[in-house]
Amino acid sequence: MGTSTTADPNYLPVRPDWLAREAEAVLEADLPIIDAHHHLWDRPGWRYMAEELLADANSGHRIVATLFMQAQTMYRATGPVSLRDIGETEFVNGVAAMGASGHYGPTLLCAGIIGRADLRLGAAVRPVLEAHIRAGNGRFRGIRHTVAWDADTSLLNPRSVAPPGLLSDASYRAGFAELAPLGLSFDAWLFHPQLDELTALARLFPDTQIILNHCGGPLGINAYRDTTVLAAWSRSIRTLSACPNVCVKLGGLGMRISGFDFEKQPDPPSSQQLAAAWRPFIETCIEAFGPARCMFESNFPVDKGSYSYRACWNAFKRLAAGASVDEKTALFSGTAQAIYRVELP
Repeated sequence: MGTSTTADPNYLPVRPDWLAREAEAVLEADLPIIDAHHHLWDRPGWRYMAEELLADANSGHRIVATLFMQAQTMYRATGPVSLRDIGETEFVNGVAAMGASGHYGPTLLCAGIIGRADLRLGAAVRPVLEAHIRAGNGRFRGIRHTVAWDADTSLLNPRSVAPPGLLSDASYRAGFAELAPLGLSFDAWLFHPQLDELTALARLFPDTQIILNHCGGPLGINAYRDTTVLAAWSRSIRTLSACPNVCVKLGGLGMRISGFDFEKQPDPPSSQQLAAAWRPFIETCIEAFGPARCMFESNFPVDKGSYSYRACWNAFKRLAAGASVDEKTALFSGTAQAIYRVELP
């Protein structure tokens, strides 16, 4: 219970003993929540599978459903390289079936699945996407082919290093063009200096639903630990929000690259501390996109190195305290349900 995970250097280790010091009461415990973004994996020293997800989902908040996000896990070990990603969808669909059985409680685990396909295949990516759809058994919703890049290589995840300018690449765009005809969306993970590249893509493909991950990836370490970052990020967010086919996930700010350093505190941060730190980013996104195009996400277990699941959702509830009933419904479940077509009982 008290052993830290050992993850690769760009992830913060999860320390159960440290997290256990958080003992907040759950706010608005009856508010239905769809966790719009989490991962599952079983890596050396770091396991986050259905059991661990359920432990977090059952920690007090009313998590009615979750959405699985591509995590480079359980890929097929053999077969054509282009089809190995399908193994992740097959695996997650099994977890979703566990949740749908009701045997593990009322939460619909992985009610929507977002996988990966190499869009650089161009039009040849279509059979890969069709294979994902079949493997998802009605749950597959879209893909994320990460494009996060910066000249500072210490910011990059070595598991998914992207070349610069990938969103403008002709073959990548040809693959991207195959999504909308199949009813699939695109989850965009990039860093805030790349937001204008995403705006150009969204304008070029107005019929493709794009979901911006993690508030648009505001960086806060190294050269980006600078007072001008917030203004630059805000300008790009507001420009992107003019594209009606784009919505945004609110969260993902517990990563090392965000620079909040919550993990350096002697005790885990309270929801009040989290809300105060996140307010400029969350409020800007909601003002720009509107609640109907915003959804809260945990980004667990990645963000679990910085705070507990309970404090995370309490912080979101504090940030949404001034919202109307309809706005709060959209932020916590409605937008995710509509965008990812989640079927609730």
